Amino acid sequence: MLRKICQQIDQSFSEMVQIRRHLHQYPELSFQEYKTAQYIANFYEELNIPYHKNVGGNGVIATLTGGKPGKTVALRADFDALPIQDEKDVTYKSTVDGIMHACGHDGHTASLLILAKVMKQFQSKLSGTLVFIHQHAEEYAPGGAKPIIESGLLDHVEAVFGSHLWATVPVGTLQISKDILMAGTDRFEIIVQGKGGHGGYPHETKDAIVIGAALVTHLQHIVSRQIDPLATAVISVGMFHGGNAFNIIADKATLTGTVRYLDQTIQQQIITEIENIVYGVCKTYGVTASIDYQKGYPPLINQQAEAELVLKASKQIPEIKTAELIPPVMGGEDFAYYIQNRPGAYFFTGAEKEGYPHHHPLFDFDERAMPIAAKTLIHAYFAFQK
Repeated sequence: MLRKICQQIDQSFSEMVQIRRHLHQYPELSFQEYKTAQYIANFYEELNIPYHKNVGGNGVIATLTGGKPGKTVALRADFDALPIQDEKDVTYKSTVDGIMHACGHDGHTASLLILAKVMKQFQSKLSGTLVFIHQHAEEYAPGGAKPIIESGLLDHVEAVFGSHLWATVPVGTLQISKDILMAGTDRFEIIVQGKGGHGGYPHETKDAIVIGAALVTHLQHIVSRQIDPLATAVISVGMFHGGNAFNIIADKATLTGTVRYLDQTIQQQIITEIENIVYGVCKTYGVTASIDYQKGYPPLINQQAEAELVLKASKQIPEIKTAELIPPVMGGEDFAYYIQNRPGAYFFTGAEKEGYPHHHPLFDFDERAMPIAAKTLIHAYFAFQK
């Protein structure tokens, strides 16, 4: 049966591409994916597969119950986009100014929808139950995974698998870890409140930009001088806002950034050091500051047994030429929540095309990766049934 399923996936490739390109043209930001969610719901309505929408927000969950007893396994795809201008010169370029699918979520959705359509044809022969999770808001914490889990609609699920189309490795490559695959990701905002004034009389002010710049430098010392060199951590300031005119000393500066970690002990150490530095530097300059530190997604830790199932599945798919274990990457994923308390694994499906990384204005991926991801997911489902 698996062979026939894979043949059907291949025969549905053109429709998969059509769905992906449609979604690419009409992207929606995290927590605003109303039309995308309705598109997904309509798809399942036409397939006559029962579904719930508005799950945990804009999530959609569809359930395909097989004709034979077996285990319940969920497969997950995300569908939100990013606040990035699409600069590609392609026919399916985003039609929404300042918003694009720059991470492959459109491809994740297309893969899972077509997989559901194919599996509907084999429903009577299917052992167990397939749950298709279409998740909103992966890109922006607190994310969509946690409220979907809290809805209770996944309480009966016995395992969860997911894949990310990975545009930095070639098509035909599968990457996975039997332990930590992706980092925990936090967000912080620091507001420095100084004293503004005339640009020609800086001695009469407390320059928030100068103090903010000092903080950027000092924050980098946390990883280089406070964290064990054998541990892994990242602190990046991604935004620095301050000032209104060239000849006015700014009275306020705002620094926004991200923290990445693999161990929660390191996470807490970073939080403590950020507080020490910010309040210490600001006291030295005679200004005040506030810190808003938001703990985001935890590290994504694969279950070893389920990761083995994925590796085993990869050997049965001719298009996968290389399946490799990799060290953790410092990107984050709220798929981590799904496998905190139940078996599961997440893997990368090679989809390199133009060489541009994820979250880049010219990002794109090789669409031939989509059926590979779908085949691997369904192979993992059958492997878990045994």
